[in-house]
Amino acid sequence: MERVIIDMDEVMADTMGEMINWYRDKYGKEVDFTKMTAGSWAKGFPAEHLPLIRERLMSPGFFRNLPVMPDSVEVLKEMNKVYEIFIVSAAIEFPHSLKDKLDWLLEYFPFFTWRQLVLCGDKRMIHGDHMIDDHPRNLVHFPGKKYLYHSPHNVSVTEYRRLHDWKEAAGIFL
Repeated sequence: MERVIIDMDEVMADTMGEMINWYRDKYGKEVDFTKMTAGSWAKGFPAEHLPLIRERLMSPGFFRNLPVMPDSVEVLKEMNKVYEIFIVSAAIEFPHSLKDKLDWLLEYFPFFTWRQLVLCGDKRMIHGDHMIDDHPRNLVHFPGKKYLYHSPHNVSVTEYRRLHDWKEAAGIFL
């Protein structure tokens, strides 16, 4: 059975969308999507508010209440029947996210077991046949087939096969 490694944030969970909505509601301002192309969606927020964004990411409960990416539940449920799937998140940077991510995953993706969740600090140790991630830094050392999940912060990256959404992923994996 082939192993598929799947990232959580910006692949299964809409972290950026949640942060943008919170920012608009709280500050009434828009983000600059053109600045996100520099490798991080956080760069789209005004520089003076970056500490607020970091603080929110570090806060308990933020990762627990993220929206689910469209079609991800249905596609991953089917993929889980034919692949060995591991959800891998470099979550150690945000210590409060550990329990939040486990609870989120078990609520929205109950067909995955806790044994399929890997919360780590660095994904270089992860091996498999396929990896879906939104950050090129996580794909560069991966030995298998690499799929870059589309996000504003990676639009200029061309080295990897791009997945624009979960319907496109279904066309490849199912």
